[in-house]
Amino acid sequence: MSTSRTSIFFAGATGYIGGSVLYRLLQHPSAKTFDITVLVRSQEKAKKLESFGVKTAIGSLDDHALVEELASKAHVTFNTADSDNVEAIRAILRGAQKRHATVGDLPIYIHTSGTAELADSDALGNKTTDVIWDDTNVEQVESIPDAAFHRNVSLEVIAADKAGYVKSYIILPSTIYGRVKSPLVDAGIQNPQSIQIPYLIKAALGRKQAGMVGKGVALWADVSNDDIADLYIALYDAIAANPDKVGHGIEGYYYGENGEHTWYSISRAIGEALVGLGVSKDPEPTSFTDDELIKYYGSLMFGNFNGTNARCRANRGRSIGWKPKYTTQDMLASIKAEVEAISKQ
Repeated sequence: MSTSRTSIFFAGATGYIGGSVLYRLLQHPSAKTFDITVLVRSQEKAKKLESFGVKTAIGSLDDHALVEELASKAHVTFNTADSDNVEAIRAILRGAQKRHATVGDLPIYIHTSGTAELADSDALGNKTTDVIWDDTNVEQVESIPDAAFHRNVSLEVIAADKAGYVKSYIILPSTIYGRVKSPLVDAGIQNPQSIQIPYLIKAALGRKQAGMVGKGVALWADVSNDDIADLYIALYDAIAANPDKVGHGIEGYYYGENGEHTWYSISRAIGEALVGLGVSKDPEPTSFTDDELIKYYGSLMFGNFNGTNARCRANRGRSIGWKPKYTTQDMLASIKAEVEAISKQ
């Protein structure tokens, strides 16, 4: 990686993960050597981002020609936005291929997926699994079904790496938690709130009692927003220091986890917070009906997702120096504040 200026294309800066990663890049010891261009939809947020010292391009991931052009001008691309927009990712990869062909550079692509790739489909909250996914087990990573959530895009990213015109790395966050507090949030740029746990909270507020899929015994890994953002930086730093020692392509899966929880434990914590607010009289969660899952999640498929198992170990990230600090107990302790904040929205 260049020791002078490093051109970076960043997608997803206004998001929950992306804003935290971008802010870390802005605070990075090498920040003065970064030329960061952020893709952003609104002119208003573009002006705000520019005040932090980055360049902006107005558009979305669906502006494929623009995305391809921005990627072709960057040595490093971070995509923390839509992990299922296959045409957008193809545009990024075309840009990387063009850069490799014209500049002779071997671009770096850091892609965001999620441990939903690892989730089973038949647990329905009523059973746990003994399967624990290890991101250093390449044979196991290769065995992820092609039809798994997010997997079609990940396979395109891996194939591009194998073709030799880009080095690709895929970060797969698990259940992410913690409300973000940062200057980007204060400026109205970054979304401070996650998705999975807030959905459960909103459903609980709607039914005035905590809910869960089935018995809530299925297991998922979890990771704090702070820790997952640190993983992106640990990965970038490892690539910058010695790229030959950092797994990429099919060896470039990086799970984000620092513990695991049952869905029941989250719902119970939500229930206790609801009792504290006087919304509910009983902290014990009850099972969602099919009608409730459709009402609060839009479909049974998405609703039942909170009854799947997705157990994993982030051994590859730890091997390159990532040191997550926050645990499952921190996640459960954070729920009360999350419930209080969402109840006021």
